[in-house]
This record gives sequence, C-alpha cells and structure tokens, in this order.
Amino acid sequence: MVDSDQQDALLKTVAGVAGGALLFSPVGMPIVHGLAGLAVASLGAITVGSAIGAVTDNIGKVLTSKERDVKEYPDVIDEDEI
Repeated sequence: MVDSDQQDALLKTVAGVAGGALLFSPVGMPIVHGLAGLAVASLGAITVGSAIGAVTDNIGKVLTSKERDVKEYPDVIDEDEI
C-alpha cells in the first residue's frame, strides 16, 4: 500500500508536470505572455517609484539648504531677485 506522504508527493509532481504542460501548450501561451508583461510593468513601476523618491528627497534637501543660507547670510542678494 502507498503511504499518504508518498501520495502527496506524487500528486504534487503530477500537478507540476500537468501545469507546466498546460502553460507551454497553445492555450497557455497567452497566460505566459501576460505574466511576463505584468513582470515588466511591475519592474518599470518600481524603477519609476524609486527615481521619484530619490528626486523628492533631494528637492527637500536643496530647499532646506537654501532657506538655511538665506537665514545665515541675509546680506547676500540672490541673482534671481535682481
């Protein structure tokens, strides 16, 4: 008689083989392309989010340093103000 652990392992193997065969069949190829498209779009969104985060962090540092310079050196006239 087959043990239940062996049955579970056999069922997982059969399900994996059947799932792989389904994904590489003509019916499953649109699913594979859709998943690949989602992965590329997700990577793009992560990249854009990281870039926007870096820019906003640096803008905050630039604005605070300019305000600090104006407070420390009030006699200096900005070229933009002329």
